[in-house]
Amino acid sequence: MCQKIVNIVALASGVISAAVVGSGVYLFVQKDAILDNLKEQAIESVLGGLGGAGIGGSLGGDLPIGVPDLAPPANQAAAPAPATGSASMGLPVPGGF
Repeated sequence: MCQKIVNIVALASGVISAAVVGSGVYLFVQKDAILDNLKEQAIESVLGGLGGAGIGGSLGGDLPIGVPDLAPPANQAAAPAPATGSASMGLPVPGGF
């Protein structure tokens, strides 16, 4: 009885090991095709909204021309200048020296 259980466990272990090795061999052999497929899908998802214009093609007026929306306003204050002669390089010094 115990021998049957051991044989079943050994058989199942062998099947699982063969499946793992087979999957690894398949991925190793097909890695170039899989990567090319992923690259094509990524490019399609990024350039899909261009309507087939492709890289280097004519955009056909899809993009607006003018001042960018993220341009800083003209009256924006400048960042404060660092203190000169300070050994702390702008960082707080413990003890206030």
